[in-house]
Amino acid sequence: MIALTTGPLSEIAVLGAHCDDIAIGMGATLLTLTRKHSGLRVRALVLSGADTVREQEERAALAAFCPGADLAVTVLDIPDGRAPAHWDQIKQALATFRAGTEPDLVFAPQRRDAHQDHRLIAELATTEFRDHLVLGYEILKWESDTPTPIVFVPIPTEFAEEKARLLQKHYSSQVGRDWFDELSFTGLSRLRGVQCRAQHAEAFIVDKVVVDFGLS
Repeated sequence: MIALTTGPLSEIAVLGAHCDDIAIGMGATLLTLTRKHSGLRVRALVLSGADTVREQEERAALAAFCPGADLAVTVLDIPDGRAPAHWDQIKQALATFRAGTEPDLVFAPQRRDAHQDHRLIAELATTEFRDHLVLGYEILKWESDTPTPIVFVPIPTEFAEEKARLLQKHYSSQVGRDWFDELSFTGLSRLRGVQCRAQHAEAFIVDKVVVDFGLS
């Protein structure tokens, strides 16, 4: 297995359809990145939850998942489960968001997610971030849409466990769901760790990657 190492990162963009998508899909990666890259700028856009308890949860959670980062979070009021009906509004919001960030790396849901809101923002992400590496994260849920990832980010066990604890702490509105527990989250990250010979990992889907071997 060949490991590819990035250079220093100064800014990342993270996209989510709902409050908690980002934390579920890549919370441990956020913990890793923000601790490794001091002062990392994190620019987040979430489509739904504005002016509700969900927005309050999201802001507190992302602050906890991005310790020491320069964090800016935008939460919109697109109705949950109705994103396709608001295509124009989302496209414009994404364009506005793109104009305010120049990230080294972009994270978004993956295109084959079973939830229509997740799929829409995944599809639109590359229309705005056309020259960026966009990594699609997986969102654990009831539907049997777990992808076959090809990009793995090994994470320390303590970060996997911290992610699970922070999800329980900050998203109290979701704790009653039968799948929303620490064992579910650490179980998936342990599986992804097995697949890349690490204790834990988070995994991503990528549509296009340009590799420069330094020959040009």
